[in-house]
Amino acid sequence: MDGTHNAALARRIVTREEWLAERRALLEQERAVTHALDRIRAARRALPWVRIETPYVFEGPEGRVTLAELFGPRTQLAVYHFMLAPESDHICPGCAFIADHVDAARQHFEQADLSFAAISRATLPQIEAVRHRMGWRFAWVSSHGSSFNYDFGVSFTPEQVAAGRTGYNFGTTPYHHLDQHGTSLFVRDEEGAAFHAYSCYARGDELLIGAFNWLDLAPKGRNERGTMSWVKLHDEYGTAPKGGCCAH
Repeated sequence: MDGTHNAALARRIVTREEWLAERRALLEQERAVTHALDRIRAARRALPWVRIETPYVFEGPEGRVTLAELFGPRTQLAVYHFMLAPESDHICPGCAFIADHVDAARQHFEQADLSFAAISRATLPQIEAVRHRMGWRFAWVSSHGSSFNYDFGVSFTPEQVAAGRTGYNFGTTPYHHLDQHGTSLFVRDEEGAAFHAYSCYARGDELLIGAFNWLDLAPKGRNERGTMSWVKLHDEYGTAPKGGCCAH
C-alpha cells in the first residue's frame, strides 16, 4: 500500500491556464495507464482455468454448503479470503475495510452474473458474531476443518511459517503468517463443473477498496503514516488510534 503521508500540503498556486496545461499533461499519463489496465484485464480474462476436483464443503448459517451451492443461480463466484482464524479473536481491520465495500457493490455485480461469498478458517459462531457486529449481509461461510484455505494460498502450517516457506502471493511477498488475505474467482460450465479462474493477494486486493480510489484523487492521497495507519473497524472510528491495519 502507499505509505506516504503529507504532513503539510505543498501549495503551488498558479493561474487557471497554467493549471489546465499541467492537467492535460497528466491526462495523457492517466490515459496510458487506463489503456495498460485494459490490456491487463483482457489478459486476466484469458487465463486458463483449473478444474476443482476436491468436494469442498463449508458450514453456513443454514447448514452445510458446497462450493457449487455458493454460486447460487450464477455462473461466476468471487470469494474473499477473510483473515479470521479459529485460534484468535482478532478481526483484521484491512479485511473489514474491504468487506465494508461488498454489500453496496454486489447489488450491482450480481446483475452481471457474479455471486460473492467470504470464506474464513474460523468457526461459524465466530463468523456470525463478527457479521452481526459489523452489519454485513453477504454470504460468509466457515472452511474450518477443510483444506480450502491451504489449497488457495491463504493459510499455512506452523512448519511452513517457521521455515519461511509459505509461498504467499505466488512466492513474491515475504509475509510468513498462519493466515493471510486474498481473492479467488471461480466459474462453472453448463454441466455444473467448477473451475478456478483467478486469484490475487497482498496489494492485489486494493482493486476492491473503493475508498482508496476516492482518496487517491485528493491532494493528501491516502494520508497514511505507515500502511493503512488510520484504518479501523468501522465501529471504532472516533476512538483512540491503535496503529496500522495488520502488523506483519
